[in-house]
Amino acid sequence: MKIIIINGPNLNLLGKREPSIYGNETFEGYFELLKTKFLDLTLNYFQSNSEGELIDKIHEVGFHYDGIVINAGAYTHTSIAIADAIAAIKTPVIEVHISNIHAREEFRHHSYLSKNCKGVIVGLGLQSYDLALAYWGLQQKNK
Repeated sequence: MKIIIINGPNLNLLGKREPSIYGNETFEGYFELLKTKFLDLTLNYFQSNSEGELIDKIHEVGFHYDGIVINAGAYTHTSIAIADAIAAIKTPVIEVHISNIHAREEFRHHSYLSKNCKGVIVGLGLQSYDLALAYWGLQQKNK
């Protein structure tokens, strides 16, 4: 299965940004670990701070990848355009968040993306990505 992880704004700062919330590990380092844990999956990674670039990537992969794992960062709570992009594609999407967005500021409690996603995983740190990839791994085994 071909899976892409798409990360949105400020996630390029993992390991530096608010370590009490997001931890001390960079996503690039964590992605290398994920590739060793999920050998049955072909994993790709894309990160952008630009809403348009995220939408372009969703459009690019949304008809020929087997799955998308997306952490749209703050765009989760503001971007109808990203929600529409997810609704427009055929590839199933799992939304993930490192922190528990429901235990944070009120504006973070709503996701425009969730209704167009297969599932949502929040608040389990970087392991949120592991769980999303484990789902795709199970789907592959059940084919």
